Amino acid sequence: MPDTLAPPANDPLPLAGRSELRFITCGSVDDGKSTLIGRLINDASGLPEDQVASLRDDSRRFGTTEDELDFALLLDGLEAEREQGITIDVAYRFFTTPRRAFVVADTPGHQQYTRNMATGASNAELAVLLVDARKGLVEQTRRHAAIVSLLGIRHIVLAVNKIDLVEFSESVFRQIEAAFAAFAAPLDFHSVVSIPMSARHGDNVTSRSRHMPWYVGSSLLAHLETVETDLEAPRAPLRFPVQWINRPDGEFRGFAGTVASGRVAVGDRIVVAGSGHASAVARIVTFDGDLNQAAAGRSVTLTLADEVDIGRGDVLADPKRRPTVSRRFAADLVWMDEAPATSGRRFLLKIGTATVPAAITRIADILEVESLRRAATDRLELNALGRVEIEAAQPVAFDPYADNRQTGAFILIDRASLRTAAAGMVVEGLDTARDVHRHAETMTPALRAEMKAQRSLVVWLTGLPGSGKSTIANIVEGKLAALGRQTMLLDGDNLRQGLNADLGFDAGDRAENVRRVGEVAKLMADAGLIVIVALVSPFKADRAKAAAL
Repeated sequence: MPDTLAPPANDPLPLAGRSELRFITCGSVDDGKSTLIGRLINDASGLPEDQVASLRDDSRRFGTTEDELDFALLLDGLEAEREQGITIDVAYRFFTTPRRAFVVADTPGHQQYTRNMATGASNAELAVLLVDARKGLVEQTRRHAAIVSLLGIRHIVLAVNKIDLVEFSESVFRQIEAAFAAFAAPLDFHSVVSIPMSARHGDNVTSRSRHMPWYVGSSLLAHLETVETDLEAPRAPLRFPVQWINRPDGEFRGFAGTVASGRVAVGDRIVVAGSGHASAVARIVTFDGDLNQAAAGRSVTLTLADEVDIGRGDVLADPKRRPTVSRRFAADLVWMDEAPATSGRRFLLKIGTATVPAAITRIADILEVESLRRAATDRLELNALGRVEIEAAQPVAFDPYADNRQTGAFILIDRASLRTAAAGMVVEGLDTARDVHRHAETMTPALRAEMKAQRSLVVWLTGLPGSGKSTIANIVEGKLAALGRQTMLLDGDNLRQGLNADLGFDAGDRAENVRRVGEVAKLMADAGLIVIVALVSPFKADRAKAAAL
């Protein structure tokens, strides 16, 4: 047992009266995440004798703690995890103390399993970020800190683990604490509590350690039992994504789902976010009988006072505080696919209970986890964090993730493999100008070309600077003019004097340069002209988009 100071006695609360805290452990590989949770569960609530016996046997076979119990094996359930001594999948555990109930997710530290870490963080209210006292902050520490910030976790415990291996040094602890404070300053954390500990020996895990008299803070468990997190869901406006239409007979028609945020009561006015149709709640039906009201997290069936056209994927909302409804929005992504994210790639967008076709229309930047700076890019590789613009095939209802984690979160699904390609957080809705339908024109592009006695087309010349594109374009246009053809030459250098004067030469601006020129070329071809484009077009995806116009 660790040489610890006994914690103050707590008055036990009935299980029904205990608040629940969902938290994760994260950090780099071998920082001791699984060991910490195993030790925490054992010391906080105890393990059954049969589980202790099984753990003792596993410790002899797979353990790394000599003759001691290897608490990491409580969480490493996969055979590969036990053999390699690493965490691969997300492991969830439930335990209680006299003061609180806990759901903890043990997430992997390897960079290749970052996607699993993001999954574990998606429903957490607090993150315990482990740092090996011998190594200090490493890239994966910073990556996980950035991810939990993007995912809306606002409360952090910086657990400086293995402090026993640096002789319980206060100076080492303070250096790591200061380094993390400097790094995390731009991140939107509401509280960061630093605790030195030894998960293997239990120092400062469930009770204060005598080995660190210089540390005057609480143990990890004491902090977890008392920390107050921001419970936004009950206070947020009503959001009720409809999961299915419950119609067992001709007399009953209800809308089943889970209250994502806010509250709903019998008699409340609601609006269907997409259509704008309004009604009032007539009944709140559950298996155990009707309710007068239901709060966030409750699964119910709602019946309405009026016959309203509602289907799966619709969102019932507070009419005074409605969600955004749009086809286009900006979002932060955690990229999870082996194939990179590129502009134009198509997916299935799953947001709430709605699933619609969608595409990435622009990759704005990538977040560099070492510096937390954003840099222009034209693609996101596996485990990258970046900001993109997405366009759905039809309008969807959402809130910014910063305002509502339930209705601001989504995933992108690869249409061929049906694997999750990305986890996303809505930043903001974009203007809806592109939601306006095209006006039907009397004069078609074919008629305009016929009037000019020619066939309109776009000839796109690309190559490195100085390769002769403009020279060839001038020759081609001259020969076409000699044949009496009506043409227009769009030269990249000339366009950068006016239309594209605001653009630079990074990856993002180059992509926008090609997009603008492509749109202008299309308009001129629609006018019946033969359009010749001479432009440096370095990215295959951008050329493909221009060809598809």
